[in-house]
Amino acid sequence: MKRSTVLALFAVLFLATFAGAQCIAPCIFYAGDFDINNPNANGLANENDAIVGGNPYGAATYENFIIGGTTANVTGLYTNNLSMLSPASAYWEIRTGISEGNGGTLVASGTGSGANFSQTPTGRSGFGFNEYTDLVSGLNIDLPVGLYWMAVVPQDPNNANRSFLSNTFQHNQVGADIQNLQFFNSAFFGANFTNANNEIGVAPAFSAGVVGMGSPEPSTLITLGTGLFAVAGVVRRRLSR
Repeated sequence: MKRSTVLALFAVLFLATFAGAQCIAPCIFYAGDFDINNPNANGLANENDAIVGGNPYGAATYENFIIGGTTANVTGLYTNNLSMLSPASAYWEIRTGISEGNGGTLVASGTGSGANFSQTPTGRSGFGFNEYTDLVSGLNIDLPVGLYWMAVVPQDPNNANRSFLSNTFQHNQVGADIQNLQFFNSAFFGANFTNANNEIGVAPAFSAGVVGMGSPEPSTLITLGTGLFAVAGVVRRRLSR
């Protein structure tokens, strides 16, 4: 096969791979889609509502992501939640240095509302809930290379329903995270930044994403390249907490 043909094929498949992922553009990171058919499919409380309330949230699930290569400018954050809430806003945070029982350092936080918040259906569902993307936009945060944790918690304080952040197993993932290093924090449930695996048993990652401009984490390109060169040559029916 001619080199030009290989490069053209690489370009087409590269774009198709990213286009297939449900990562909001311009995409820095996306932990992947919820898959109800996975035997470990689950979700973890991520909410501020009439049942699980608090200040600034009732329960928050934190997904980590890696900024690799160069400083990235973050313009939006989102989580995909199995939810019966109708939020008009969402509270968000970015942190570094989270460990068991330690919230690390708060880098930035705030509340997205009005034109800077949207809730849209993903078309997925599970455990009797529809899944929605809760997106906070209008951000302008520069993040140097490093490991970070993010949370986006939908707020609907008068609604006596629930919201759970979908967990995921790297299906359609873009960018890189550290699997099994996600955290759960909730005064309501008596949890102080505990590893999410302590709450639901199997929680390698959660369906969340980062929007903005930055270089893809190098391991993503390695994974894609390996696959492209190859081309060229008991369901747990529960939600936790």
